[in-house]
This record gives sequence, C-alpha cells and structure tokens, in this order.
Amino acid sequence: MTVQKLASRNKVDLYLFDPDATDLTDVAWVDMQDYDSILIGFEKTAGTSAVVFKIIANTESDGSGTDVVLATSTSDPAAVADEAFLEVNQQMIAAAGSGYRYVSAQISVATDTDEGAVVYIRGISKNPQKDLTVDAIA
Repeated sequence: MTVQKLASRNKVDLYLFDPDATDLTDVAWVDMQDYDSILIGFEKTAGTSAVVFKIIANTESDGSGTDVVLATSTSDPAAVADEAFLEVNQQMIAAAGSGYRYVSAQISVATDTDEGAVVYIRGISKNPQKDLTVDAIA
C-alpha cells in the first residue's frame, strides 16, 4: 500500500547549501501561486560561523526583480547540527505587493567553507494531486 496524503498536499524539496562565499545567497526560487504557506529549514552541516537566514519574495521566477524580505530568523544556527526554521503564508506574500509570488531562502555564512542543508516544504496545495513530492535520483 502506498500512502499519498502528505505528498499530495505538500511539496518538499531539499537543497545543499555550499556557496563557497560569504555573500547573501538565494537558495532556490519557488512559485507559491498554488500553495498556502512555506516552511523553510536550514541545518548547518559544516563550520561554526554565524548565519543570516531570511525568506524573500520577488515578482520574477529567477529572482531578478526587486526582493522583499518576508521573514528573518532570530536564531543563529552556527554549530554543526544547529537548525533554524522560518515560515510565511500567502497573506505575507500578498502584503509584499502586486505580482509577488516567488520566494527563496536567502542565507549567508561568515566563513566561505561553511555548508548547510535547506528544506522547503510548500504546504496545503490548492490543487492536491498524487506525487507532488517525488524521489529525485541522479
């Protein structure tokens, strides 16, 4: 038996965060048009430097428009295995202005050798369907 209750209502994506830089870096732009909310988590996997962690919105799918900060973490996941989470919903995205529908985590580390893992969970799909979340094997 295959259970599809969570996978039909939520889209989960995992990303490696290894920017080899200390600048604020956009992790991945995702479309929020069909979702009510997004929870983004960051876990430090290498290093011990300070972390800046935000969720930003943009009108362009590649982030080339003007960024608006929707949420900023007050936690500092500086040690390996430290985690921080941020969540925003459609009302917060709409409050950014007309046309804002794409969001990304934006992260920086103080040492360019630091790394992390990022999870995006887009929730409560307006169009539930089988296999919103699927395996990705290279």
